Amino acid sequence: MSSSGTRTIVSDGTRTQLFAEDIFGSLQRSEQRRWARAYLWALTHVSGKKTPRQLARAESLPSSAVNGLNQFINGSPWDWRPVRSRLAQWVSANAAPYAWTVTELIIPKNGEHSVGVHHRVDATTGRTVNCQRAVGLFLATGTGCFPVDWSLVLSGPWGWDVERRLRARVPKAEQARPAGAHVVDYAASVLAQPQLPRVPWVLDLTRCEDASGVLAGLARQGVDMVCEVDPDQVVLIGRHTPTVSTVGALMEMRHARKPHAMMRQTQGGHTKVVPLHSYTGIVRLPQLDIDGEGNSRTYRVLERPDPDGRQPARYWITSLVDRDVEEVLALVRGRAATLAAVTTMRERFGVLDFEGRSFPGWHHHMTMASAAYIYQHLHAAPHSVPLTPTLSQPELIGTAG
Repeated sequence: MSSSGTRTIVSDGTRTQLFAEDIFGSLQRSEQRRWARAYLWALTHVSGKKTPRQLARAESLPSSAVNGLNQFINGSPWDWRPVRSRLAQWVSANAAPYAWTVTELIIPKNGEHSVGVHHRVDATTGRTVNCQRAVGLFLATGTGCFPVDWSLVLSGPWGWDVERRLRARVPKAEQARPAGAHVVDYAASVLAQPQLPRVPWVLDLTRCEDASGVLAGLARQGVDMVCEVDPDQVVLIGRHTPTVSTVGALMEMRHARKPHAMMRQTQGGHTKVVPLHSYTGIVRLPQLDIDGEGNSRTYRVLERPDPDGRQPARYWITSLVDRDVEEVLALVRGRAATLAAVTTMRERFGVLDFEGRSFPGWHHHMTMASAAYIYQHLHAAPHSVPLTPTLSQPELIGTAG
């Protein structure tokens, strides 16, 4: 950003200024950091679609800022990975994390040129949609669930069409692979950062194309997990001569399951008893699931039948074999909180609104949307004094090279 017409969005000492300086400190150039602060401010103060043109309508930005915002997202070569790592560290330090969780985001698109766009059957409606498919990593805390990383699932020609990949600036190392592989990569990335919390992974694998691969990948890394699975999820029972079974078949054996009950408060303030079952033995996974010391990990199978018998039972596989069943399933609340967070990000923070076509541009926008969500819901707490931007003399129009 040059000094020919740009203004500093937030003065020193304000919450936005301090948050932005912390989160975007890895950006090498000062103009990149200023545009990051501008983009963050606009995301939290402009309603409607979150495109550079719309964001430039923020009261604290001149209309000509659209070029700088667009350049910052689509042209500037800043690395989003250190920013996301800092976001995860910041959430960990300012909340009470209890689980990592992952969710899928389907982004409808027009045309065929946006990076990763493909035709996919919507699991809910059964219709074929033209879309991008993203996988988001969230940290569940006592305050809420917060997005700290994103992956774009590439498939079809995006894995082998050299010309298409070059146009979208897809790195050579980024290959077409199933969504589950991104989940396993997330776990490896978290383990590689000692400052991040070692809390369980709470996942819904009921729609995952390779649930067994995800379970085995997490097991190889030795992380604790509570994973909802389909009733036909294969497991091994027996220590010396293991036999193959499914979690659904195990829980149909009445003599092999133990009853439990969990108390829940209804919306009307009444207490509801939720029946639960646990398999009395332990199970292992059929794929390679050897921990770092060469030992095969063991798991427990849990079932939550529908009290009214109108819905199918739900099943979980967990490595938390020494914890109470109620304590284990209490972690699952993070899944609902994550879905609520995604809904808010769709409606208010523009995760569906990126109009560029490049791989770096998409990651830049998703990083900024995540930072804005975390700032709004954790840093700028509702009980805090409302933040009013203090503007200095013009110095904000330029490019974020």
